[in-house]
Amino acid sequence: MEGVNNLENAEDLENAEGYRVQKLLSNYGHCSRRKAEELIEAGRVKVNNKVISLGDKATEQDKIFVDDKLIIKEKRVYVMFNKPVKCVTALRDRRYNTVMDFIKLKQRVFPIGRLDFNTSGLLLLTNDGDFANEVMHPSFEIKKTYLAGVDRPITKLDTEAIENGIYLDDGKTSPANVKLINERTMEITIHEGKNRIVRRMLKKLNFRIRFVHRVKIGGLALGELKTGEYKTLSESMKRRIFS
Repeated sequence: MEGVNNLENAEDLENAEGYRVQKLLSNYGHCSRRKAEELIEAGRVKVNNKVISLGDKATEQDKIFVDDKLIIKEKRVYVMFNKPVKCVTALRDRRYNTVMDFIKLKQRVFPIGRLDFNTSGLLLLTNDGDFANEVMHPSFEIKKTYLAGVDRPITKLDTEAIENGIYLDDGKTSPANVKLINERTMEITIHEGKNRIVRRMLKKLNFRIRFVHRVKIGGLALGELKTGEYKTLSESMKRRIFS
């Protein structure tokens, strides 16, 4: 009980003193916490008309400006999107379509994590920074399931290698689950967030990749959602992610 009370006292103290401004900007749905830190470091953020530094705090009663525009807390929204190939997981890009070209909402949202340019499937977006951090944080070990099509028959040695972990340039991958769909298509379930991890594993095994398509995050499945379409998540659908 003493530990719980200490935690509650710490939270009460933080509430009284305010929160780091990057956390508030993320919670307000303006941008991710990392992007907010970049804005602060660039001198583009003010609190009550005073330019702030990284680490400064504010309360929800303070007025926060980005590029002299007042930031208003938006209604929380959570989106699942079936990302097409040849689409960039970014807010904007000069050369290619981004995921934001498909999302038509009043609230501004940002992607949680990313999918490679040539990888399709389930992508989550939100304006809730705390939720995004929970989904991405390694401690939650949220599993992600992909369908991968390759150019040759998949052998038992291939599946065992993926399941046991493969040495890549940035270290050995964690054990994964592999299920054969047919001789050239497999379902791979992992919980790591390394960049392009599925493609890099398959390339290490000398496969030529036909497609990679994410079908599930945690217990939330893409289902019948068509390519390029999105839907907002209910509370019960949100909970599936952590199941």
